Amino acid sequence: LGVAGWACVCFCVMGGPVFLEVFCVVGASRCPVPFPKSAKMAPWLRFIEEIDAVGRRCGSGMGVGHDEREQTLNQILVEMDGFQQGTNVIVLAATNRVDVLDPALLRPGRFDRRVNIDLPDRPDRLAILKVHFAKKPADSSVDLDALAAKSVGSSGADLANIANEAAIVAARHDRKVITGSDVTAAFEKVAIGPERKTKIMSDNEKELTAYHEAGHAVVSRLCEHSDPVQKITIVPRGSAGGYVWRVAEHDRVLASRSYYLDNIAVALGGRIAEELIFGHVSTGASMDIQQL
Repeated sequence: LGVAGWACVCFCVMGGPVFLEVFCVVGASRCPVPFPKSAKMAPWLRFIEEIDAVGRRCGSGMGVGHDEREQTLNQILVEMDGFQQGTNVIVLAATNRVDVLDPALLRPGRFDRRVNIDLPDRPDRLAILKVHFAKKPADSSVDLDALAAKSVGSSGADLANIANEAAIVAARHDRKVITGSDVTAAFEKVAIGPERKTKIMSDNEKELTAYHEAGHAVVSRLCEHSDPVQKITIVPRGSAGGYVWRVAEHDRVLASRSYYLDNIAVALGGRIAEELIFGHVSTGASMDIQQL
């Protein structure tokens, strides 16, 4: 919609599954319908969401040779052959499954330009958070810039979820405004999982978990290239019995060998602590080994 607004042209959107339902029922005969209409109303911008619903690779073993979906795809390729002049119609499409698209769709004259949408970086995350917190009452303790800094790897949907969860946490405590502690609790819930304070753990399990998480923290403190530790807890959250929360100080585009070696050392720190204190290791280190 933004592209159409900048270009000052008409805009039409259709989801791939809806396109499949409407046009594949009667084969390729109805596929040309939207394209001539677009040509008559040019300049025009047509956007197809989830193009993989109709643009999957032909001959992939799904269906037979006269599969309605394949016939529809072939007709779409004909309509987008790219040889017609002066049509002034641009077709955009979106998918998160580029690997299953038919190669013919990505050839010159069809969808010949590819734009990858990466996860938002820190300035983008800050802008997204401002949008989602704009209509939510928050006090001065809510630092959106700090939240954007420590939410590395979060998508726009994750950030929206954090804002909604922060409002829910504040409502549960009968507060009219969102506080910084509410935002922190919401971020931990989205990033790691909900707290499980009712989980029953014996005293021996709590002691073992405490030493295990302390081992992670000590090794992280001694490693020069490790991300700094923000929080240590043995309160179960999600599938973890406890965790050491480390947050990167900045968005990392490239990682060095030293960074990965330090991360391996930190991951094994809990296992080593169990061996030093108790003389054996528990299954609590299995998740740490999976991260390696």
